[in-house]
Amino acid sequence: MTSKRDRLIGAGTQVATEVSINFGSAVAGLLIPIVGAVVVVAVRQVITAIAVLPFYRPKRRELTWQRLWPALALGIVLATMNLSFYEAVGRLGLGIAATIEFLGPFALALAGSRRLLDVACAIIAAAGVVLLTGTTGTIDPLGVVFALTAAAAWAAYILLTRRVAVGLPGLEGLSVASVVATAILLPIALIVVDYAKIDLRVIALLVTAGVLSSAIPYSLDTFILRRIPPRLYAIITSFGPVIAAIFGVLVLGESFTPVQVVGIVVVCLAAGVTIATQREHPRSDLETTAESLT
Repeated sequence: MTSKRDRLIGAGTQVATEVSINFGSAVAGLLIPIVGAVVVVAVRQVITAIAVLPFYRPKRRELTWQRLWPALALGIVLATMNLSFYEAVGRLGLGIAATIEFLGPFALALAGSRRLLDVACAIIAAAGVVLLTGTTGTIDPLGVVFALTAAAAWAAYILLTRRVAVGLPGLEGLSVASVVATAILLPIALIVVDYAKIDLRVIALLVTAGVLSSAIPYSLDTFILRRIPPRLYAIITSFGPVIAAIFGVLVLGESFTPVQVVGIVVVCLAAGVTIATQREHPRSDLETTAESLT
């Protein structure tokens, strides 16, 4: 059992990591028009690998094919998730892209549920997305496709992380996945990058985005999940799109119509209510995955 003080510290740290992740994504949004999403994601994956490999390096004798293939698949999903998300950010803006992407874990939280409350929350969340994307003629349809791809990839990421945690405990599976994602993205980034646009400012922003979006959150996850229950972790995460929208306004100069603001809030509240009212057993995949990272 953790003390009330530990839970407060854990919850506060989780809020700080959500701020870090979304601030990092906002910095990435500044870079996408300059160097492209592939370069931004490749640098983020390099920093992720640097952050986790020294502390969660799997033992060679444990890397049998049966244990390794889910981590390899996770690496492919990780590359797809991050690349499609940043492509969506470049076309839709951070607030809208983050809200649509969150439909992935939200769908997992609803999976298998027969409660009328969850059905109502799903309908309300769908209405929120319609308010967000269907009430203005300026939404890029390809951006919505990228955001939905990121949502599906995030759901797959959660399920694969759960599977990987069985064979490679802690973040060891993530370290393997990070190497795979880096191996996929880095060669492409080196080919497509416009080297004439790379200067010290761009490099500094790339590193900043990677540290804020990857190094800090991954290094703090274990600390957080030892102090707060997985459900609280998931509830706090469900308000990530609101934080993303705030940084979209402050850093990227994005603007939202009142209807779009309502749409973002509606999606977050629907997710928060669903997760907060889940019964302890059976647990959602989102909760189980969060616990497996401790």
